[in-house]
Amino acid sequence: MIGLDTNILARYYIDDAQDAESQHQRVSARELIESGQSLMVAKTVLLELEWVMRGYYGFSVAEIMQVFQHLCALPQVTIEDRETVSQAIEHCLAGLEFADALHLSSYRQCETVASFDDKKFARRVKRMGLSPSVSVPKKVVQLLK
Repeated sequence: MIGLDTNILARYYIDDAQDAESQHQRVSARELIESGQSLMVAKTVLLELEWVMRGYYGFSVAEIMQVFQHLCALPQVTIEDRETVSQAIEHCLAGLEFADALHLSSYRQCETVASFDDKKFARRVKRMGLSPSVSVPKKVVQLLK
């Protein structure tokens, strides 16, 4: 099995090759991914790929989630914690930011998630009726003085 780094997936899904080297990398990425070999993608690679596609290239949430759905559908690709990633994709399409969606999905066996991100995370999760709930701690306990 071959683990894929973010830059391999970026070259496969993003057509921005402006020079011979990046064009060669795009072809190599395509050959590797379409070779039928067993491949693996870590959740952290997906998190980084989302950031690159959104932040650097300006892709929309829908376009990024379409890429993730395509990647998850490839039979030769194992996605780390596929159930969590699939749920995160659904939550992201419903309105959460991908990182928050991945966090929430990873904590699905918890009663609640503690976060100081009230507006973009806690309130959205509550409004969307997702679980676990996200709570904002009212008091902070200092563990080190």
